[in-house]
Amino acid sequence: MIGQTTQVDDLRLVALPSAVSCAEMFVRFALAEWRLRELITEAIRITRHLVSSSVDGSPTDSPRFLTIRLRLHGDALVIELDDDVRGEPPELPGAQINSVTLPGARRNVWSELPLPTGMSAEAVPLPQRARNRAAATAEFPAEQPPVDADSQILQRVLYGLNRGNGR
Repeated sequence: MIGQTTQVDDLRLVALPSAVSCAEMFVRFALAEWRLRELITEAIRITRHLVSSSVDGSPTDSPRFLTIRLRLHGDALVIELDDDVRGEPPELPGAQINSVTLPGARRNVWSELPLPTGMSAEAVPLPQRARNRAAATAEFPAEQPPVDADSQILQRVLYGLNRGNGR
C-alpha cells in the first residue's frame, strides 16, 4: 500500500565528522518522541553509514551542508540524506540503500525500515506541538506527566550545549 507521508523531521548539518554523532542524537530523539524505540538501533546504523559516507566524500577545506530527514510514510520509516556528493553510497549489509541525482548536482539517498507489525504511519502517536509556549502551557496543565524522553539523549544534548559555551 502506498501511503502519504504522515510525519517529517529533518536536521541540516555541516559535513564534518561531528555530523555523524549529531545525526545519531537526532534519530534517537525523533524515534523516542514518535514512540518507535524498537527501530532506533537499525535506524542509527543506517544513519551513521549514510552520514559517514557523505562526510568522507565532502571536501575538508570547505565542507558543505547535508540534510538528514526522517519520514513516516505508509508502513515504513524512511531515512533520507540530501547532499552534494557524487556517486552511490557504499553498500551496507542488511540494508537496501537507494540513490537518485537531483538538479543542481545534489543527490538524495534513502533507506526504508518497516514499521512494527500491524502499525502504519497513521497509527504512530505523534507529539503534540503548540505554536508558542503559552498555548502549550494552557493545553497541558502542570499536573500532566512529563513527555517520555530518553534521559541519555537529553544528557548528551545538554553536555554538547555546555561544551559549546566553553564550560
